[in-house]
Amino acid sequence: MGTKEFQCGGHESALLDCSSASERSTCSPGTAVSLTCSEPGVQLVGGESRCAGELEVEHQGEWRPVEGYFWTLKAAGVACRELDCGSAVSVGEREESSGRSVWRIRPDCVESGSALRECAGPHSSSSSLTLTCSDSVQLLGGTGLCSGRLEVNSDPSDPSWSSVCEADFDQQDAQVVCRQLGCGAPSVLQGALYGEGEAPMGTKEFQCVGHESALLDCSSASERSTCSPGTAVSLTCSEPGVQLVGGESRCAGELEVEHQGEWRPVEGYSPWTLKAAGVACRELDCGSAVSVGEREES
Repeated sequence: MGTKEFQCGGHESALLDCSSASERSTCSPGTAVSLTCSEPGVQLVGGESRCAGELEVEHQGEWRPVEGYFWTLKAAGVACRELDCGSAVSVGEREESSGRSVWRIRPDCVESGSALRECAGPHSSSSSLTLTCSDSVQLLGGTGLCSGRLEVNSDPSDPSWSSVCEADFDQQDAQVVCRQLGCGAPSVLQGALYGEGEAPMGTKEFQCVGHESALLDCSSASERSTCSPGTAVSLTCSEPGVQLVGGESRCAGELEVEHQGEWRPVEGYSPWTLKAAGVACRELDCGSAVSVGEREES
């Protein structure tokens, strides 16, 4: 009651250094501010949002970029979670002409459960690590990066994540989530397959067309007040970078692979066997290979 309205520019070192408006005399119940900051010593800078950019870590009292070599999406996911930014979508390197002081952080150390700063050591490199995190969606408890229980953060100013009711989520919504996570097409959409998590009470019903680039770009109906136990959405997308296009179903068509940031068809002349094609079918979560063919182009 009667708290000041702070008016900070954002660069001040302490809240009381900010200017403030006159005292307020009333404040509605249930509106006291709660705040989550990212863990100390980890940040992404220079990106389009706080969940994308060059990874910097503070260690031994010094902020430095992180060397970009050998980082996996699994290790990058640890950084995204430390930043409360969901799942890792992409990992890249920023090359520079001269070596500079960076932290070398071994991905296997990060994947073992240690905090980033505990895995850091001094190094000189011309490569720094860039990350893009999913920001508002994540899959938890699955068998890989592209499966798990779906959780959504619908409000960047409120860092809480919640499950989604199975009744409020359909195949078009799943297509958008898989695309946002950098994965292939959705294959399994099922309630409570990877655990219930927090009860999905009052979640939004998303109404995606299917072409949107992020779930929060979709329109949504009013919030639901109830959701039955055991119905939190679990989702499996095909692994990133592989898809079949132009066929009668998502498990038939021309094979396309994403590599070095570019999607291209795969040459059909080299002697593709059903055994080799079976690997692609399994990556797509499409069972066994039935046939292999070639499409001639001019």
